[in-house]
Amino acid sequence: MIPINMTREEKVKIIERIKTYFEEEHSEAMGNLAAEQLLDFMIKEVGPYMYNRAVYDARQLVNERFAQLDEDLYTLERPTRNR
Repeated sequence: MIPINMTREEKVKIIERIKTYFEEEHSEAMGNLAAEQLLDFMIKEVGPYMYNRAVYDARQLVNERFAQLDEDLYTLERPTRNR
C-alpha cells in the first residue's frame, strides 16, 4: 500500500486531538510521544482499511456518475427515419 504521508503541521494537529480525546473521554493525560506512537500505529494498522473503503466509495460514486452520463448521452440522440 502507498504510505500515508502528512505534513508535520497535520500530524501535530492530530496528535493534539488524540491528547484532547484521552483527556476528555478517559480523564487520562497523554504525552506527545505516546499520542504520536498511537497515531503511527493507527495509520499502519487501520489506515489500509480506511483507504480501501475510501477507494470503494470513490468507485461507487464514479460508477453512479458514469451511469448518469450514459443516460444523458442517450437523451441527446436524435430520431432517424427508416428509408
